Amino acid sequence: MLIERFIIHDRLNVALFVPKAAREAVWESALKRHLPHIFGKYSRLEIFNHTDLLRKGKFQEDLQSVKERAHVVLIDEAHHFRNTGTKGGNSEELKSRYWQFFDLIGEKQTYLLTATPVNNRLRDLQHMIELFSRRQTDYFKDAPLGIHSLAGHFRKMEKSLEKVVQMNSEDSEEDMETNLAEAEQVLAQDSLFKELVVQRSRVYVKKSLDQNAGGEVLFPQPKEPKIIPYSVKQTYGKLLGMIEEAFHKQNPLFSLAIYYPFYYYKGDDTSIDPLVQGRQKQVVSLIRTGFLKRFESSVEAFTMSCWTLLRKLLAWVEVHSETEHERKIVERWKLQHKKLLDYMSSHSNELFGYEQDEEVDEDVIPEEMLESIEKLERHEFKIEEIIGETLLDLDQIATFLKELENFKPSQDKKLNALIKLLKNDTVLKDNKVLIFTEFMDTARYLKNELKAAGIGDVDEIDSGFKGNRESIIRRFSPYYNGSSSAQLRENGEKEIRVLISTDVLSEGLNLQDATRLINYDLHWNPVRLMQRIGRVDRRMDPEIERRIVADHPDQEKLRGEVMYWNFLPPDELDELLRLYQTVSKKTLRISKTFGIEGKKLLTPDDDYDALKDFTEAFEGTLSPTEEMHLEFKQLLKENPGLEDRLSTLPRRIFSGKEHPNPGTQAVFFCYALPGRKLGETEPEEQEEWSLDAGTTQWFLYDLGAGKILEDATQIVNFIRSTPETPRNCKVSQATLADIRSKLDKHIKNSYLKKVQAPIGVKPILKTWMELN
Repeated sequence: MLIERFIIHDRLNVALFVPKAAREAVWESALKRHLPHIFGKYSRLEIFNHTDLLRKGKFQEDLQSVKERAHVVLIDEAHHFRNTGTKGGNSEELKSRYWQFFDLIGEKQTYLLTATPVNNRLRDLQHMIELFSRRQTDYFKDAPLGIHSLAGHFRKMEKSLEKVVQMNSEDSEEDMETNLAEAEQVLAQDSLFKELVVQRSRVYVKKSLDQNAGGEVLFPQPKEPKIIPYSVKQTYGKLLGMIEEAFHKQNPLFSLAIYYPFYYYKGDDTSIDPLVQGRQKQVVSLIRTGFLKRFESSVEAFTMSCWTLLRKLLAWVEVHSETEHERKIVERWKLQHKKLLDYMSSHSNELFGYEQDEEVDEDVIPEEMLESIEKLERHEFKIEEIIGETLLDLDQIATFLKELENFKPSQDKKLNALIKLLKNDTVLKDNKVLIFTEFMDTARYLKNELKAAGIGDVDEIDSGFKGNRESIIRRFSPYYNGSSSAQLRENGEKEIRVLISTDVLSEGLNLQDATRLINYDLHWNPVRLMQRIGRVDRRMDPEIERRIVADHPDQEKLRGEVMYWNFLPPDELDELLRLYQTVSKKTLRISKTFGIEGKKLLTPDDDYDALKDFTEAFEGTLSPTEEMHLEFKQLLKENPGLEDRLSTLPRRIFSGKEHPNPGTQAVFFCYALPGRKLGETEPEEQEEWSLDAGTTQWFLYDLGAGKILEDATQIVNFIRSTPETPRNCKVSQATLADIRSKLDKHIKNSYLKKVQAPIGVKPILKTWMELN
């Protein structure tokens, strides 16, 4: 809609930035279907992948063209730009994707599309806003906001959120990740959020469709999610005890000294850049957390992490071992583990041969953080101590790998539970299912093992996939991607029934040919889980649904209903959560996502309120503002011509009715508040203020308490009337004049002062109502 408006009607040049996976499968196919005439040699539209921002050569020339020619920039899945990263202030530091985009936007009109403006912190939203506010602290100083410090405004919101979080948590003193539902409680009342964000919950869209489209609700019905239990202990055996023991050390699991060299600094602590030190600590925490997540995901993912870290640590000690003593102890370690190193050497291509796509999963360590670790100088750092700690880490890894040597997939209780589910479930054994895992190694392991177990039509995609990603998407979900089963056969393409994917396919794609989804890992970000489920739990197209059923009559009973499963290790879950807290110093709070209340897994004997809470969070709850929108639309629908009659009412109207609370008296006021007309104003010119540039505000003055209420979603309950509501006016003119004088003073000291309105600029009273 925006692209059509800007290109066709306004004749503006548009640059669209999208995730790589969604470019051809979603955006290009939809645009060519709906707006085919905007393409061509002299097109006003240019489409880029997010990852193009970091590519060299021709891509930089194209981006320079955007900088010079584009009037409008649109970015899909804008939450990928929630972290600022490195600014690239010197030649050795890479400029992050965020700062590349910041430089490219300049003063262009910018639109950001995302279903998840807050992932972990409210600051996520602040960083996205700063892309177009240009980090100008008083960018929103004008009416109707009057915010003179954006950072200060977010600090106030964070304090409000802290109160909400502490109310909802037993561990109020721990550092906690923000729950999306909690963040929305604070954002719903925020003036900046209301002005900048166009937000509609799914439940609002459903009700709006029901109100206007004759009751045809085009969303599937989600069934109650199911939990697939499995035993980590039975899978890993002795290794689980070894992991727990490693986490109980002073430096949990690994010391990772090579990633935190400032801990071994010889100089004065005050000379250390706190930002660099903080980043090093963060790297260590991320690596430990990554190992724990991979341990829960699969044996294969954990094993591959061990090999990767082994190679990196060994390379570091070999480079830094300069004295005879250091070289001797490193050589002795290599001799002691010759069998292990021989295996790594002979299987290096198998272990390290694949390359990862530029568009990697968000939870891996950012490359720029790792690149900040350089060769250390002996006069600055205690190299011998770091070598000693690193050799201890190497010992720990070697112990893990030795224990893993004899592991067979048949021991993998989690894998066995998946195979059993796919073979025995009446729907899953014959129909499409999407399986999500966080890690590439797990995805590839599952593909091989499912094929070995005799499950047919299986394929896999991850961030290292070098083939045609759009082909995989189309073969799994042909109907919702412009094809069909018959067309695939005509083209000699094999349709995919079971698709295993990392989170590269978790957002923005239409995969709703499938109605079943499995979360193979315990993903610890509820937002990511919502994104995954949204691949199948999406708005349906009636025409496509008819084609699916016509071609596959057996699908009729499955269409319009979705179901998903979560794999959870009930017996050892508490321990995994505790270990996470140990390494990250954060309390993991996922109760509303996985059905874990008070860090305990709900068993089938318990009620499933927490799981229902998650469904509610996914659907969204009607905000009071959305309820008012729907109510107003219903009034207009039931009363044809009402909108025209409203527009012909005199400048000021008033009425009165009975107050809903006996013995209470109040007066409702609606004011038009002026704003400064934005634009180029010469220094000698007087600023222009108008009602059109301002806003409208409701007020309710309680005569008894002498208090003023400003929340429209509360005020509406006092003033709501029908044509049959009796008129009741009793307040004297003198009292009304006195109250209005108080309101004018209140507006002057609050709104007009906040927006720094000049003398003579005044609010205009539009209407009032007595409540007697």
